[in-house]
Amino acid sequence: MRWAVDPEQQMFIEAFSDWLDRFATAERVRAWLDEGDAATFENGLAEEGWLAVGLAEERGGQGGGLLELALIAEQLSRRAAPSSAWLATVLALPALDAEQATAFVEEGRFLALAVSADSAMLASDFTVEAGLISGVAHTVLGADRAHSLIVSADGALYLVEATSPGVSIESTPLLDRSRSTATVTLTGATGTPLEADADDVLTTARLRAAVLVAADSLGAASRLLELAVEYSKQRTQFGAPIGSFQAMKHAAATMLVDEEATRSIVYFAAASVDQNLPESALHAATAKAQGTANGSHSAESALTMHGAIGYTWEHDLQLLYKRTKLDVPLFGSPAEWNERIAEALVLVPVA
Repeated sequence: MRWAVDPEQQMFIEAFSDWLDRFATAERVRAWLDEGDAATFENGLAEEGWLAVGLAEERGGQGGGLLELALIAEQLSRRAAPSSAWLATVLALPALDAEQATAFVEEGRFLALAVSADSAMLASDFTVEAGLISGVAHTVLGADRAHSLIVSADGALYLVEATSPGVSIESTPLLDRSRSTATVTLTGATGTPLEADADDVLTTARLRAAVLVAADSLGAASRLLELAVEYSKQRTQFGAPIGSFQAMKHAAATMLVDEEATRSIVYFAAASVDQNLPESALHAATAKAQGTANGSHSAESALTMHGAIGYTWEHDLQLLYKRTKLDVPLFGSPAEWNERIAEALVLVPVA
């Protein structure tokens, strides 16, 4: 089944893409990454209202759902644009009530779930004693850019200001400079209790993260295919463009098939999670496992098609290559999500 967006969603893609073409040119993106300071871009996302997409209007948002967020993730990744603050915030916003969410969106403030992004379990180690929160969470996505943290401790959720006493946020360098993580350590920090159910919030965040990371991989893979095809028409060997060689055609065709398959999986999974369908967890797991694996394979093929130039710092391929490679382990590896699929499916009838 091939999933296609409707006309309104296509208009949304074009509007966001046009804004990125103006505000996030290749030169600007490289400058932000080289300087290690994505604040200009991230603040622009918030100021232009893109942070409000996927959030109900009564919560201060512009409407839309997870599919619209997936479309944003896809376009951000195509340009290797910084996205940690955006992704961390849209994953954390559902933990807030309507008044709190509205305030964060209107003020353009960033949030982060203080949970580890190196597995699908969203693990952390926080406890509450005498009203004070202590513990640590490693590889927290976007924590270094967050104004506030959502902390899960002893089965409850708390809103903790990033600048509060007892809060330490130490950035963790990544090979993919377009994203950032940090170690969050709380030592007797104070937090505001939230009414949302911790298990529900983390379960939903887990599925949304799986879909959005898969969408990110889709965007990078799509752009990698374009670069590979374009280059194969320019470079010649034995007096002919390398794109005329059968091996190159097969590689490009495989990348295209993987891209189209991933797009249908990601879009369907986004709609499924949004509608809370009975098998939405399986759909999200499939998107994460298949989508990020496909993206990684496409990156390898694109690098092979480019040859030595693909390894150079000056070529954009290296930015997208690193993007797809980080997407593989981010919020759980394909093996971890495949294991969840296997556990959920009844492969052998029960006697």
